[in-house]
Amino acid sequence: MKHSEYVVSAEDANERVDKVAAKLEDVSRSYIQNLILDECVLLNGVPCRANTRVKENDHLELNYDDEIELETKPQDIQLDICYEDQDVIVINKPKGMIVHPTLANQRDTLVNALLYHCKDLSGINGVLRPGIVHRIDKDTTGLLIVAKNDKAHLSLAEQLKNKSVSRLYYALVHGVMEHDYGTIDAPIGRDPKDRQKMCVTAKNSKQAITHFKVIERFKEYTLVECSLETGRTHQIRVHMQYIGHPVMGDPKYSYRKTRDCGGQMLHAHQLTFVHPSTHEKVVVEAPLPEQFSNILDELRSKED
Repeated sequence: MKHSEYVVSAEDANERVDKVAAKLEDVSRSYIQNLILDECVLLNGVPCRANTRVKENDHLELNYDDEIELETKPQDIQLDICYEDQDVIVINKPKGMIVHPTLANQRDTLVNALLYHCKDLSGINGVLRPGIVHRIDKDTTGLLIVAKNDKAHLSLAEQLKNKSVSRLYYALVHGVMEHDYGTIDAPIGRDPKDRQKMCVTAKNSKQAITHFKVIERFKEYTLVECSLETGRTHQIRVHMQYIGHPVMGDPKYSYRKTRDCGGQMLHAHQLTFVHPSTHEKVVVEAPLPEQFSNILDELRSKED
């Protein structure tokens, strides 16, 4: 493990942190950007963004394995493909699968499987994240769109930025919701007490908006459909906790006595986007995974 510490000089003041760190470490900026995404770069003791501007006397710290090989290799892993053409591929991701490799884990990810299945993926996000336009959590199941070329990637990224991509999730949450529908507009940022978690906070946060509607109520739980207007890390999980209805099985944000479901009951069931080449609307749907369906059937049986 390599550990480096620097104090930003007057010469480097007001430069981007990725540019300064790359110069100091004598590595590429893309390498540093991957380190930043994996929170291996700290600015004044906290993780930072690649485009953060440094100031004179700022403290820069890097912790990473300097022996690691930044190469993502194809693996023959079965994929549940819901849609595919020459520009895009939509995958129904299973629970437990990480979307892309990290510096600590470069095998058994969705990207490893995609590289085996596809001849090429867009290179905009570098060697560890080829084709990845958006992500879903490791233990969240459901739909994820991947770009096969840079043209498709740019189009989809712009649609996400303009909020024209529709992403619908089913979430089974604790408690019985009183309102049939609603909107949660609460900014999300890193939890200052636990750097592995996110929280609703006014400090160092970004706007986050989640719309929800009730699908079915049970004695102690509610099945809701959530629509994302923004795409913050752990957004639905954090917002559901914020309004007092954490997701069942969520190890980070739910109650200590939440049901052990092997992960949160959260499923991306519908994805709508405009095709990058044909400009036609594409709607893709994925059924609930078996475990999710079984739990719903069990709750319904208790209602009888």
